[in-house]
Amino acid sequence: MVAEPEGPRVGLPNRSRDGHAGWMPTALITGITGQDGSYLAELLLSKGYDVVGAHRRSSTVTFERIAHFADKITLVAADLLDESSLIRVLRDHQPSEVYNLAAQSFVMTSWAQPVLTGEVTALGVIRLLDAILMVDPSIRFYQASSSEMFGKVVESPQTEHTPFYPRSPYGVAKVYGHWATVNYRESYQLHASSGILFNHESPRRGLEFVTRKITNAVARIKLGLDDHVSLGNLDAQRDWGYAPDYVRAMWLMLQQPGPADYVIATGETHSVREFCEIAFGHVGLDWERHVRVEDRYFRPAEVDLLIGDATRAHEVLGWKPEVSFEDLVRMMVDADLAMLENVSES
Repeated sequence: MVAEPEGPRVGLPNRSRDGHAGWMPTALITGITGQDGSYLAELLLSKGYDVVGAHRRSSTVTFERIAHFADKITLVAADLLDESSLIRVLRDHQPSEVYNLAAQSFVMTSWAQPVLTGEVTALGVIRLLDAILMVDPSIRFYQASSSEMFGKVVESPQTEHTPFYPRSPYGVAKVYGHWATVNYRESYQLHASSGILFNHESPRRGLEFVTRKITNAVARIKLGLDDHVSLGNLDAQRDWGYAPDYVRAMWLMLQQPGPADYVIATGETHSVREFCEIAFGHVGLDWERHVRVEDRYFRPAEVDLLIGDATRAHEVLGWKPEVSFEDLVRMMVDADLAMLENVSES
């Protein structure tokens, strides 16, 4: 088992923000305002990196997830739809590592906006890889692949060798981005790795995702602000982990001598129903009295069961999850309770 490296990778170019000599590697994160981007930025800062965060210029962009450390990073405007903006950022900031976390990442939205999902989540990866190839092929690249690529699974648990069978425009787009990463790695010898991440949650998860929708509803119902929450398929089963555990795996991938693809998962599967039981039970509520099932929340093509085998990550990266499913659910409920109580007091 490979031990986790201490600090930045030895031998990285001396690329600091101000251009002066020093051992401060620069990392570029696309999608830094998202759940994973914010946790990854914190991790890299703690390891002495100079962090550059790329965000799409928009009147609706929010920086709440990174507000508490925004003064420690550099934010730049770049768009996966515009390769010239990616080239400019790479040339200006000379990162030694690039983490591509930007995507249209909500599965249900991909059904309503399939073309946009393909442009960003699929073709955006090619644009970024091409920009790296043009500017500096020595850059180490991480692609955020997804367990949704497995879709209608052909074997369980799923490994790096399990065939893909995506069941949504999002899953299809992620398959394209994944194979693009493999293709550029093999064609141009890029240090390009994909993390096939299974579901991972945290208090920073967006409210549109079912896990956060549930925990936020639990908090609102407990505080008397709501009476029920409407959900879709309660029998859907997922392999849920804790987001900060998973971004640690991303970093470990780029510290290895060579690139590879890794499944990152807990190896346990739990249903949406079980998530509800733990979340409502944590605050002394009976979930069956407050959960309503509505057809409009079912997917056109459902993914029923996902469970990952992270043996390669365990053996090569020395990675393992540290937060249990039960602790994750309770943590998210407690965070939503605290947030709503603070809002009511302000």
